[in-house]
Amino acid sequence: MKEFNKHTSRKFNEELESVRNSVLKMGGLVEEMLTQALHGFFQGDSQACTNVIAMDDHVNDLELEIDDECRRILATRAPAAIDLRLIMAIIKTITDIERMGDEAEKIARLSINLLESSEINKADHLEIQAMGELVQTMTKKSLDAFARFDSELALSTFRSDEMVDSQYKTLSRSSITHMMEDPRSITKRLNIMWIARALERIGDHSKNICEYVIYTEKGLDIRHAEDLEG
Repeated sequence: MKEFNKHTSRKFNEELESVRNSVLKMGGLVEEMLTQALHGFFQGDSQACTNVIAMDDHVNDLELEIDDECRRILATRAPAAIDLRLIMAIIKTITDIERMGDEAEKIARLSINLLESSEINKADHLEIQAMGELVQTMTKKSLDAFARFDSELALSTFRSDEMVDSQYKTLSRSSITHMMEDPRSITKRLNIMWIARALERIGDHSKNICEYVIYTEKGLDIRHAEDLEG
């Protein structure tokens, strides 16, 4: 774990460390939600999907608790330089993590719909599997980068979002072709597309977290940078 500024106030150090740990707890919960949502889709496990839906309330509660603590630190400690960047990165990160949880919940709900209509088959699994695995890896690496404030890991993970976007476009084109060839498949194909869209959005949020890590550690805003070498 990367060391940030040490302060004369041990209490301030403890507050910063505590809030970072809370973010990691929140991130770990969302990772589990994504894992369980995809398990529910692939294994036809409606209970796993139901569990994901229930977990989302806990994620929302953590976001509010962390946000309140960050605002208190801003008001009482008046952090500057890298400490200020850290607090701002945390506030932005928990927003993205909460939205990742929303997307995982969406995957769980869509999977339940498909399971209830008995419309999922092995071909559908194959379409989602590669994208799901890539997004899971991207999510884990973005949170690992946050945990260590590892800008190199953050940058490599940031770049992998292009592959997620490419897979989403391929799956969307395939779904449109299926719907044109067989109008009876429209409802199922739309659900599959929405699951893929949720995965693509989780990839976007992971990418955002990587941007915050790089800004906090390097003071570099890469959101619209064209050249990220070096």
